[in-house]
Amino acid sequence: MTDQNDAQQTMPVFRLQKMYIKDLSFENPNAPGIFLMKNQQPKVEFNLQLNNQKIDDDHWEMSIAITAKIVDQGNDDTVMFMIEIEHAGVFLMKNIPAEHLERVLAVDCPLMLFPFTRQIVSQLAVDGGFMPFLMEPINFVALYENSQQQKGEQQ
Repeated sequence: MTDQNDAQQTMPVFRLQKMYIKDLSFENPNAPGIFLMKNQQPKVEFNLQLNNQKIDDDHWEMSIAITAKIVDQGNDDTVMFMIEIEHAGVFLMKNIPAEHLERVLAVDCPLMLFPFTRQIVSQLAVDGGFMPFLMEPINFVALYENSQQQKGEQQ
């Protein structure tokens, strides 16, 4: 019985406990004129940043910060709209081996958050008077592996 309790106490635990918006901004600087322009050819300027911080022994905050600027190539790169969001979650992480922690924070946490971030951004564009802004799925595994490779090359 004791062995079973010991095994349960040392098993890794990973769980999203709370999801929230830390910062959100939508700008539509050229309204209402932007809605009257013809031959719109949207172009997206996109920036993604992952941030994390340890809260206590068992909890981490991980956030996805996205800045998206959509300009109209057909009309002298007129800004259609801009969205900035920092979407975060508090994750319970117990007994995660230290060698796996970086990967969990860079891959597993954003994989859980991103679908919700994507939905918030899409709905925000609609509420701003535009078509849904559907961000492409992001391969967080590839981003992590590329960053690891770059670290290796720098050393």
